[in-house]
Amino acid sequence: LDLTFMESVWWVFRQLWDKGLVYKGFKVMPYSTGCTTALSNFEAGQNYKDVSDPAVIVSFPMDGDADNASFLAWTTTPWTLPSNLALCVNPQFTYLKVKDPKDGRVYIVGKSRLASVPGAVPKKSKGKKGATGEEARPWEIMAEIQGSELVGKTYQPLFPYFADLKAEGAFKVCGDAYVTDDSGTGIVHQAPAFGEDDYRVCLAHGVIKKGGTVPCPVDDDGCFTPAVADFSGTHVKQADKEIIAAVKGLDRLVDVSNIVHSYPFCWRSDTPLIYKTVPSWFVRVEDIKPQLLANNNKTKWVPSYVKEKRFHNWLEGARDWAVSRTRFWGTPIPIWMSDDGEEIVVIGSKEELEELTGEKVTDIHRHFIDHLTIPSKQGKGTLRRVEDVFDCWFESGSMPYAQA
Repeated sequence: LDLTFMESVWWVFRQLWDKGLVYKGFKVMPYSTGCTTALSNFEAGQNYKDVSDPAVIVSFPMDGDADNASFLAWTTTPWTLPSNLALCVNPQFTYLKVKDPKDGRVYIVGKSRLASVPGAVPKKSKGKKGATGEEARPWEIMAEIQGSELVGKTYQPLFPYFADLKAEGAFKVCGDAYVTDDSGTGIVHQAPAFGEDDYRVCLAHGVIKKGGTVPCPVDDDGCFTPAVADFSGTHVKQADKEIIAAVKGLDRLVDVSNIVHSYPFCWRSDTPLIYKTVPSWFVRVEDIKPQLLANNNKTKWVPSYVKEKRFHNWLEGARDWAVSRTRFWGTPIPIWMSDDGEEIVVIGSKEELEELTGEKVTDIHRHFIDHLTIPSKQGKGTLRRVEDVFDCWFESGSMPYAQA
């Protein structure tokens, strides 16, 4: 890229920073543990394979319920269970409180999904001619509950690893329309570090905070960290059996089976992909959404329906923009930061970088500036540039402000 254009990109970012519209957060992305890097959605869609994965139904005892009822959640990624922070129901669905006559245990499950829980709705036994034997009894329906009534209920954590977060709003039931009734139990387990919808729902319900940390006990190689002590060092895709056994040992495993489904693999390493939070720098688009919509209303569109429908709807649904990418080529993000992340300097021009580093700068591509440091003004040693570069669309969007 041309030096003067790259400087323009820096200048635009500096203006956003000065307006308080930039923050560091997390974005859930397809991740290759084989290549230890996040992939684009396009790359993630290049190598799907049919695989067999375990599917489990796990119980989550509700707090303060007179019948000691437990929520039943279904997942095909048991390795995410140690990171569970919430459950999600569909507020528009009807749920049932049911009792298993065999052991008297009480569960909550989606009404339309009751038959999918083994033993809940027994099939009639044909039996042999003249056989007498008692047929299995169906689960007793104790009550019908609207999904919206369950939102906000709390429950007991499955594992102890992040149980302290309950005091901060974790381990509660959230509500969102993304929960469907075409599979599972109508209740979805939420691990915000490992699912885009999980992250979005938990953020909306205050389970996690925008710009805050998200428990992610998986390292760059896809292995559990010591934060999940019982499975530390084990690759997530190899930990399913151990985790299922642990859930069974806790008497929380209701059912385990296998499901064949299409699953994404890395097109380079041919290893299974996971979805994982990666650090990213964001622009606060949601904060300026009213201004964007107002400006759209002032704009003359031809044809007019683009303004009223397509573009309006796109702006209405706009979310904060993750503008950083873990690549080598591109305009480097001009952020110099202390090791503890508390002191940050954002550079707006080549001349400013020269002034703060005391070095002559002739090119601002990564291999020309990554070694440059800035002395701390707060006694924190030296500030070093973050490794990310800009999303190419941020570069493109800077075009109207480009200097000649």
